[in-house]
This record gives sequence, C-alpha cells and structure tokens, in this order.
Amino acid sequence: QVQLVESGGGLVQPGGSLRLSCAASGSIFSISAMGWYRQAPENQREMVASITSGGSTNYADSVKGRFTISRDNVKNTNTAYLQMDNLRPEDTAIYYCHALSTIAPRHNWGQGTQVNVSS
Repeated sequence: QVQLVESGGGLVQPGGSLRLSCAASGSIFSISAMGWYRQAPENQREMVASITSGGSTNYADSVKGRFTISRDNVKNTNTAYLQMDNLRPEDTAIYYCHALSTIAPRHNWGQGTQVNVSS
C-alpha cells in the first residue's frame, strides 16, 4: 500500500504562488503515476495535473501555463510537487495527491491540503 502526505497549502492573494508537496512512502515501487486533484465546495473532484513514472505530464485546461507538476525519487521516498503560479480565486479548493499503483489498492489518496486564493 502507498501512503501519501501533502503539505504546502495556505492562503495567498490573487496572482501569487504556492508550491504543494506530496511525499509517498510504502510500496513506492508500485507507483506508475502521481497526480493532483482538487475539490471546491459543491463541486466534483477534478484532475489538475498528473505525471507518469516516465515523466509524461497532463494538465487540466484551466491550469495550463500556470501550474507545473514534477516528481523526484530519493532513496525510499517518491515526492510529487505542484508549483502553482498566477493563482486565481477560482483555484480555491482542497487539493488531493493521488498515486496510481500497479498493485491493490490501485488508487491511493492523501488527506488533502487547503488552498485559498483571496485578497
């Protein structure tokens, strides 16, 4: 099983930046892709960005050109980052880290970190 711990959320003014981190542990050898999802009040959870073990990335149209996902492997941990620039009020949401595993359970989620963009 994969455990995920997010950090880096907070309050930022429109136009500002935040960097989210997601540290994976446990069966990290089984991770094929990592990503970030977000859920705003009364909205469904949506994919923000994802990155495969080979480094291929995918972004939601609403964040292209503003957000950058990256990933590194150090010893027994596997960390994903989400650099968020030029933040907008509509980016306000709880951001969840996700890891897709080749073994059960296939979908692994972090506890979420709150991002608030407001003046």
